[in-house]
Amino acid sequence: MKQDTYSAGAGLDEAMFALPEEGLRSVGSALGRARLRTFIGLRWIAVAGQTLAVLSIVFIFQFNLNLGLCLAIIASSAWFNVGMTFAFRTQRLANTFEASSQLVFDTAQLAALIAATGGLANPFLLLLLAPVTVATASLKGYRAVLLAVFALALAGTMPLYAAPLPWVMGEELVLPPLYQLGQFVALAVGLAFFAVSAVRLNQDEARLVRALDAAQIVMAREQRLSALGAMAAMTAHELGTPLATIHLVSKEMAATLEDGHPYHEDVLLLAEQAERCRGILRKLAEERDAGDIVHARMPLSALVEEASAPHKGLGVDVFVRTRAVAGGEEKLPILQRSPEILHALGAFIENAVSFAGSEVHIEATWSNLDYTVTIRDDGPGFSPDVLPKLGEPYVSERGIDQAGGGDMGLGFFIAKTLVERTGGRIAMQNRVPPAHGAIVQATWPRLALEPDPEHTI
Repeated sequence: MKQDTYSAGAGLDEAMFALPEEGLRSVGSALGRARLRTFIGLRWIAVAGQTLAVLSIVFIFQFNLNLGLCLAIIASSAWFNVGMTFAFRTQRLANTFEASSQLVFDTAQLAALIAATGGLANPFLLLLLAPVTVATASLKGYRAVLLAVFALALAGTMPLYAAPLPWVMGEELVLPPLYQLGQFVALAVGLAFFAVSAVRLNQDEARLVRALDAAQIVMAREQRLSALGAMAAMTAHELGTPLATIHLVSKEMAATLEDGHPYHEDVLLLAEQAERCRGILRKLAEERDAGDIVHARMPLSALVEEASAPHKGLGVDVFVRTRAVAGGEEKLPILQRSPEILHALGAFIENAVSFAGSEVHIEATWSNLDYTVTIRDDGPGFSPDVLPKLGEPYVSERGIDQAGGGDMGLGFFIAKTLVERTGGRIAMQNRVPPAHGAIVQATWPRLALEPDPEHTI
């Protein structure tokens, strides 16, 4: 089925991803992590707010409250902060254990303070969402879920040990159990929402970071290949002089030696091989110079031909066509050669060739406003379930069609990202019945690829 075509390797070299796997993990290793001092700063804010709230209840509203117990609970958080400040003097990111431990303490401290001021009857019960909210940004999804369960367990046991709700001196306010149950349910819904959303958001963020890292690796590889060409030209230039000297000296030595001399043939061979090396280096330099001119700017047809050339002769007929549309000039436009576009088009064409029945049609068109490259094949087409998700990294279609199988989405995501990076956009659809197959269309504004629209041939 067509939905399995955009696999993690579509248009990409698998070895390219295998080599930097550790690098990919290290790039995203700091994702979502917070500094230790950030936790300490947030805790000081919480201590100040809790202290102000407790003192206001006692001295402004004059409610009956166990002030000593509340201040002791708040003081435990303050002393914990002091200890953390002295233990970690440097600015660094908190590891998973450190972040989890601090958030567990904060949750327990806040639950104890709420229990000392009414438990489930306390309207500030929903503040237990605060540590879980921080956990969603600083911990992996399942750890945030565990913290949410811990907070919910503390809230569920509050009726067993909670103090009465503070109220006017000499009076006691007893809220009905149904209200307290509503408070608990509201907390449970909030915790469940934050925990589940944390898991989903963290997974999506991790996938996106890895996919973007992979796209950067693709571009770094293209840049290395370009740098190798420049190095080859430099090497040809640097070695030209010593090889010329070797060739000259060996020719002079051969001229002074008689034909029957035992070294005569060796010297001639040395001169011949030196001349051969000079020819190879001369060819490298000429190809580099030609490449700088030809590859810097190239016709639209040449760009499409270069992208499709590696995929011809693989058992599927590949047809390339170029034409002007919507009043565009008949002359072929000259574009800036872009490794990003070549790689993206190559990935789309490879995918089409891999799953086509017998032929793939590539049509490059241009108008006065934009360039468009359309790739059509006669394969089974995209699955209706997958078509809306194309462009998302690591979309899994395992089990829908075992013929293709595997994960899909990374190759398409990288190609789509490269097109968008060069100012273009991608559209995907299936061919209209009775025709069958998939269509991928990439469109760029003329100004994105052709700074000087007057350059045509």
